[in-house]
Amino acid sequence: MLDVDRYEARLKRKPRVHARDRTRYRTIWISDIHLGTRGCNADLLIDFLDHVDSDTLYLVGDIIDGWRLKKKFFWPDGHNDIIWRILKRARRGTRIVYIPGNHDEMFRQFTGLNFGGVEIRRSAIHETADGRRLLVLHGDEFDTVMLAHRWLAVIGDAAYVTLMRVNWLVNKIRNWLDLPYWSLSKMAKHKVKNAVEFIGRYEETVAKAAESRGVDGVVCGHIHTAEHRVIKGIEYYNDGDWVEGCTALVECDDGNMQILHWADEIKARQLREEQPAKLISVDGGMDQAA
Repeated sequence: MLDVDRYEARLKRKPRVHARDRTRYRTIWISDIHLGTRGCNADLLIDFLDHVDSDTLYLVGDIIDGWRLKKKFFWPDGHNDIIWRILKRARRGTRIVYIPGNHDEMFRQFTGLNFGGVEIRRSAIHETADGRRLLVLHGDEFDTVMLAHRWLAVIGDAAYVTLMRVNWLVNKIRNWLDLPYWSLSKMAKHKVKNAVEFIGRYEETVAKAAESRGVDGVVCGHIHTAEHRVIKGIEYYNDGDWVEGCTALVECDDGNMQILHWADEIKARQLREEQPAKLISVDGGMDQAA
């Protein structure tokens, strides 16, 4: 159970991000966090949550990985920190919509209920600032492997977990070497022809389902591949994940939407922070030379 006093104190010990350094969006979509696994990039997600605000936050499934937790319990403080940050947003007035996926399907039984300011839905219709209607769902219902052969999906999940452990080790080493985050699994996925073909078929199937519901587009997760493309007039958005790509989908006040690759955002921020120091160093050197 979450110890409120303990985690309030824990959050206060962390350096606060100044309001001027936080970016506000109309809407944010994130999915496939997989809390309860070593593959979850909790530090990057915490950094993301500390640097962005929104009127609405959609949690588009697989937030908690019930499949892995059933086999082995793993829940470090960083995973509690993420839950706490989300609940804190709800208390401050952010609308939180949680759409469980296949890995956290145990929460689907609570569809229609509201817990601590978090709405639990099976799917949702989001209207953008420029008037487009977008269907929001996790997307596992369009995964043919999941539907036809759940046992095969579980076997595939076990292989995926092994790959993510290697990914975790690679990035531990990169972190020691002061190198930025890099996704081994993402690279492998784009190199394997069958994976590329599956992703293409999946995107087309989801877009077709959105068209049948009379909406302008769809936002989903599930396949851990952030994307925006137009398929036969339907806008397809996938917000990605926080295991491989560490991405989020955001909507600005004018309805413009974009995918944020958070590792790249951190790198850009670090370069901006280093630039003034370099200018001061150069100016100082010039003064001394004069």
